[in-house]
Amino acid sequence: MSAQPLETVRGPSRRHFLAAGSLTVSFALWPAASALAQQATEAAAPVAVDGGAAKLPGDLGSSPMLDAWIRIDEKGAITVFTGKAELGTGIRTAFIQIAAEQLGVLPPAIHLVTADTGATPNEGYTAGSHSTADSGTAILHAAAQVRALLLGTAATKLGVAADQLTARDGKITSADGRSLSYGDAVSGLDLHRRAEPRSELVEPAKHRVIGQSLRRVDIPGKVTGGASYVQDMRLPGMVHARIVRPPSYGATLTALDSAAVEKMPGVLKVVRDGSFVAVVAEDEWQAIQAMRALTGAARWQPQAAPLPTPATIAETLMKLPAREIHVGDRHGTAAPSAKTLHARFTKPYLAHASIGPSCAVAQFDAEGAKLSVWTHSQGVFPMRAALAELLSMKPEDIRCIHVEGSGCYGHNAADDAGAEAALIARALPGKPVRVQWMREDEFTWEPFGPAMVTDVKASLDADGRVVDWQYEIWSNSHNQRLDNAGRFISAQYLAKPFVPAPPKPIPMPEGGGDRNSLPLYNFANYEVQHHFLPDMPVRVSAMRGLGAFMNVFTIESFMDELAAAAGADPVAFRLKHLDDPRARDVVNLAAQRFGWDAKRKRVPHRGVGFSFAQYKNLMSYLALAVEISIVPETGEVRIERAVAAIDCGQVVNPDGVRNQVEGGILQSSSWALFEQVQYDSQRIRSHDWSGYPIMRFSEVPRKVEVHLIDRPGAPFLGTGEASQGPAPAAMANAIADATGRRLRTLPLAAEGRLKEYRTG
Repeated sequence: MSAQPLETVRGPSRRHFLAAGSLTVSFALWPAASALAQQATEAAAPVAVDGGAAKLPGDLGSSPMLDAWIRIDEKGAITVFTGKAELGTGIRTAFIQIAAEQLGVLPPAIHLVTADTGATPNEGYTAGSHSTADSGTAILHAAAQVRALLLGTAATKLGVAADQLTARDGKITSADGRSLSYGDAVSGLDLHRRAEPRSELVEPAKHRVIGQSLRRVDIPGKVTGGASYVQDMRLPGMVHARIVRPPSYGATLTALDSAAVEKMPGVLKVVRDGSFVAVVAEDEWQAIQAMRALTGAARWQPQAAPLPTPATIAETLMKLPAREIHVGDRHGTAAPSAKTLHARFTKPYLAHASIGPSCAVAQFDAEGAKLSVWTHSQGVFPMRAALAELLSMKPEDIRCIHVEGSGCYGHNAADDAGAEAALIARALPGKPVRVQWMREDEFTWEPFGPAMVTDVKASLDADGRVVDWQYEIWSNSHNQRLDNAGRFISAQYLAKPFVPAPPKPIPMPEGGGDRNSLPLYNFANYEVQHHFLPDMPVRVSAMRGLGAFMNVFTIESFMDELAAAAGADPVAFRLKHLDDPRARDVVNLAAQRFGWDAKRKRVPHRGVGFSFAQYKNLMSYLALAVEISIVPETGEVRIERAVAAIDCGQVVNPDGVRNQVEGGILQSSSWALFEQVQYDSQRIRSHDWSGYPIMRFSEVPRKVEVHLIDRPGAPFLGTGEASQGPAPAAMANAIADATGRRLRTLPLAAEGRLKEYRTG
């Protein structure tokens, strides 16, 4: 993958631009978390906010000018901009479809530019299943309003009423057959104006593009070995760097003899700043060899016992000082309690386990005044701010350009690789510096998904209805993203180290460790408490779904336990406690398509399980049924089939939605069955795939079905994390059905627990 010199891609001013025959509706073009699901994506009445001003849809609220989102040039070429990054979820294809639909063109007519601090709106992080709900909604309305303005100016030029015109395939046509191209129509039109709260959207019944399974634009290169990722980037004159890592958290470099390494073939420079050490070479293999030699020449002072004891991590977490957060409660009238159940669930640290270790390319100009970073960070604008602090530069002198990485799933080491590339590039102005993490770097130094403990107690009345629910969570932060430069791991090892910003909880309704902890069921009484743990014995941050993975696993596992105690079928028990009609729809659809049989007879070594959640209690609804078998001789768990039903509002690309749900089921099942970070009191011990096994091809479900409930014209609800919580609960419930044993400690198929299956 090559990149054009930055000076060739600067467009006109970001501000006002008006010229005959050309309309700029964009920030400068590079050719290459407050908006929630409730925001309307249909032409509805404006929503009033404090002060009486109407609320703009999606991320138009933070970037309200139409010229932040779309460009149409004098030839009619259309470019659409998003501050969100393609992380493998297919948003590039979906956003092209959304824009094409509202502009009345076919998808090939749209060129999409993703997150780039020199070109796109600042939409913060690409996280939390917000891309379509926030950016997609903004593009939907911006495109509709641009279309309306094009029709208006064409009406003036043709001397007809706007409602007598049609816009289709880049041409505006009147009833008498006269027409203008979009390029002709934009001549003299000024779109540097605020978006309106209301848009005249294309009626869902007339959609040509939205709702169709358009083939993803990013897939061909990935399946044919084309240059698709930042790992594939090759710039003219590029050099390669590797980092010499400390042996453990907090270790201090006490001595380094680099003389011999500096004389190795191809070595250009050894960069040292305090305990941060890197080596730069002409090619990648030379850099690896030099890094290994330099590692042998380094002497470190370890920090005394920096990590907790793995066997007692749950107890350790529960004893740490906590900031108490009352998540929510309900106090209603209920029948007396007839039976009370109590259980505790635990989750280990999990790795993002991206298939491709993190990578970045950074380049200072020859004067060392301007910096460009190509990164697979989830937030190029927050990264730019943190880099400015790290390097004592002005943010406007730094450009961060997102290039897709080979794996993401939350806050992995992408930001760290970008910071390291920048630190090293500062020592070699004018040269592009590529930093590629090694596999052992990724597994031992990335921020992990936090370990968690949940505790639940619930009571049933004589009719088998839940009358009381008490729920507690112990968890570290699920968001150690770039609040400051100290959040970069290498910044903590400089001679003048940066201190990480203190951990903060993510407030509800989104939540962090407490995400999805409030029951969606109609319990008469509940109480939910979050013991937020600021002290972090292991480096952690955001991982796909945050606390929803653990909280839904706990809630939905315990719902099965309560159903059994009530003598009820698990699906019927859930429906008994659900009032939300959309929730009931997905539960009924999943059960129906699975062929759920409440009177099913148990078959030895086979089991079925069910689960349900609405992600964040705000976004997509998803229900999942699975069937598993267990090989009695080995304890191997085989997923025979998984059947999901999802309601994500208006579906843009049906195949894209199915892709996200399928991928979530597989990944979350892998977390639930196999994955946990290995460590001892000194250091992380999961160095490679043998120490951190993930689901193999032979272990994927034999059949996965995803059924969609499409609601044309409804708000987009996002799908990227909808299945992360239901999958582990469905697996646990199926294992309990097959064995008669309830497992509450993840991973479910860890070696010591397989023996229980064999004796079950």
